[in-house]
Amino acid sequence: MQKLLLTIDRVNTKLGQLFGWLVLALTLFVTYEVISRYAFKNPHAWAFDAMNMMYGTLFMMAGAYTLSKNGHVRGDVLYGFFPPRLQAGLDLALYFLFYFPGVIALCWAGYYYFEESWAIRETSSLASGGPPLYPFKAIIPIAGFTLLLQGVVEVVHCIGCLKQGQWPRRDADVEEVDVDKLKDMVSDEALSVHAQATSAQKQ
Repeated sequence: MQKLLLTIDRVNTKLGQLFGWLVLALTLFVTYEVISRYAFKNPHAWAFDAMNMMYGTLFMMAGAYTLSKNGHVRGDVLYGFFPPRLQAGLDLALYFLFYFPGVIALCWAGYYYFEESWAIRETSSLASGGPPLYPFKAIIPIAGFTLLLQGVVEVVHCIGCLKQGQWPRRDADVEEVDVDKLKDMVSDEALSVHAQATSAQKQ
């Protein structure tokens, strides 16, 4: 069981890292389109659709990855002051009350949304000869499925925390820059420079 949970975590991490490259691709594409539009007076009618699809794919496929790293923003300020067991109990209740019903609905509706699009070979109506939309709509149930699997992992984490009294350790990946950590780093470096300067003066 533990091996399966670790596999789900690792797969969602790899998927998040893979689709994260869309940030670079999207940046380069937008730059290319702006130069093409304003420098060469040659805009592309399909560019807006392509940008939307790339951003939408990145946004949807990053969901399970972010959840696996506990990176989603929490709106409750008090949550951080609760003991781990209380946090786990709240999370567990909210997963079953809201998360799983919402994600299952996303998978179900997303599948039929994609199926209809595939049946008619739907293309974008924003421009003549626009790009096909059904590959993009296929991302909806896929993203929902990854979220569903990661939700199961998170429920097991909650149960583990309720039993042990502390949250299990998560695999490290990239870390968001924290303002407080940045201040501490700058402060430590300033103290180190000051100590070196003081030591040099004494010598």
